[in-house]
Amino acid sequence: MKKLIIVLCCLPLLMMAAPKVKTSKYVIAHRGAWKKQGLPENSITSLKEAIKLGCYGSEFDIHMTADSILVVNHDHEFKGIPIETSTYQQLLPQKHSNGESIPTLEAYLKEGMKQKKTKLILEIKASKISKERSIAMTQKVMQMVKNLKATKWMEYISFNDAVCKEIMRLDRKAKVAYLNGEKSPSDLKSEGYFGLDYHYSVFQKHPEWFKEAINLGLTTNAWTVNDLEITKFLLKNKVNYITTNEPEMLLGLKK
Repeated sequence: MKKLIIVLCCLPLLMMAAPKVKTSKYVIAHRGAWKKQGLPENSITSLKEAIKLGCYGSEFDIHMTADSILVVNHDHEFKGIPIETSTYQQLLPQKHSNGESIPTLEAYLKEGMKQKKTKLILEIKASKISKERSIAMTQKVMQMVKNLKATKWMEYISFNDAVCKEIMRLDRKAKVAYLNGEKSPSDLKSEGYFGLDYHYSVFQKHPEWFKEAINLGLTTNAWTVNDLEITKFLLKNKVNYITTNEPEMLLGLKK
């Protein structure tokens, strides 16, 4: 009985001593948090690092192989091998610098779902082969998210308007932001978008879009920001999110 009392008394102290991850409300790690630690971009290790840092989100890119396997990689090629015209098995012999294989979307989502603080910012890269293949890839992505019950972790982005519209068609509650930069906040609102996710130079050219987006209830995100002065400009204008290769730098700032 005495041992039980001692354990119960010590429990609050143990809880206080446990480390807590403070999640940033605006920092999104571009292709995961990779740069400072020299990790491979878009690897599961860089995702884990973004989560460890407490980033609001970790951005990653999706392609589909010739045999319809969804994989995580930025470019249309992985180690010189074209993804769309190669099978998954043909990609496997190539490795990231840390020995990782190219991640499948399924493996990436399952890793991200082990925690509840960092959002998974999924960018669908449009097919170079056809619009139809882009739509088929989008449908496969959304089905996988549904099957894994990963919806609450997800936010979506794309440069391709048709891809974005297909996401919204398949999930009316999906948070979808447009990347290309030519649409005004009012255009995006009328088309059902959740937000605008533009290169910072677009916001420098159209600073009035910050206020317009706020008034319309749209979110704003700027990419890819690795400069302190640009960061200060964005924060001054009440940007919602900043995508960066330097999450450690941004995490040291107060919004």
